[in-house]
Amino acid sequence: MKKVLVLGCTGSIGTSALDIIKNMPHDFCACGLVAHTSREKAAALAKAYGCPYALTSEDGECIEKLLRQTQADIALNGIAGSAGLLPSKAVLEAGVDLALANKETVVMAWHLIEELAKKTGAKIIPVDSEHSAIFQLINKIGKEHIAEILITASGGPFREHTKEQLASVTAGDALNHPTWSMGKKITIDSATLANKGLEVIEACRLFDVAPEKVKVVVHPQSIVHSLVRTKDGMLYAQLSDPDMRHPIFSALSFPAMSENYLQPFDLCGTTLTFCKPRTDDFPLLAYAYEAAERGEGCTIAYNAADEVAALAFLDGKIRFTGIAKIVRRVLDNDWTVLPQTFDDVFTIDKNARAIAEQLI
Repeated sequence: MKKVLVLGCTGSIGTSALDIIKNMPHDFCACGLVAHTSREKAAALAKAYGCPYALTSEDGECIEKLLRQTQADIALNGIAGSAGLLPSKAVLEAGVDLALANKETVVMAWHLIEELAKKTGAKIIPVDSEHSAIFQLINKIGKEHIAEILITASGGPFREHTKEQLASVTAGDALNHPTWSMGKKITIDSATLANKGLEVIEACRLFDVAPEKVKVVVHPQSIVHSLVRTKDGMLYAQLSDPDMRHPIFSALSFPAMSENYLQPFDLCGTTLTFCKPRTDDFPLLAYAYEAAERGEGCTIAYNAADEVAALAFLDGKIRFTGIAKIVRRVLDNDWTVLPQTFDDVFTIDKNARAIAEQLI
């Protein structure tokens, strides 16, 4: 039985993980839970799952405490945004395998995180549905045979909107995602394609491929979670229903491939469509490729500016199209310095946020 430490236990990733633990009690147990500030919810979940340890981020160094107390086999990081970086660091420093749903860990500090994992021997297993699919396909096919990676995107709620229509959409419109149920910030990022941009950066780093070898294809049904093209030109895809329990289960059970309680995907009666992303109307995807080319300081700035601008849109301070404008102007600054420490990462993050706030 694997002991699972769930970071972000009240969010969509955490609740999906707990559903797996509840339905597969002979395979997994929750040894520790961390919520952001919802102490009552964390305590209720701990009681429901027979978990002896439940803390919030307000407890201070709570992750380090839990790692020492629980002797976890694997930690699932479902914390949203840049707040998830230091928890990932703490997990890897403890030599515990990391099931990673927090893409900012990779976008902001990959070379430091990768170095830490190599030092302690801990594995990093991606949980994003796209990166989970790529991870599984590469493990089955062999990285030496892969020519390029194709990441699928739902296109969000505005994939058929004109440029003129995009200027007047509301936060309520943007939060109405057609296929996934997620937190507010990632749902806004899905609407702008910033989330797909972050996933491009993440794929380049997780799988050590150049940006030009990572393509994005819009697939509204969210059934094909990503594809790889082998050197002979063939495409291989992973398909399942749009349910985050599938990639979470894959990460928690890795390297085993076990039977589970989840409903298998039925191909019959399903229509799958694909098209190219409209980067002229959704420029944040193009800006992510630019940031990936320019390096880690620039990807930190991209993420920071997007977080600030997305929140400003949710608060009604800027228009939907203003998010990309803010990110563009932040990226126009010099971000060429490669951070040497995690403190350096947060200094760059802080500076980028300050510029974005001034622009707003």
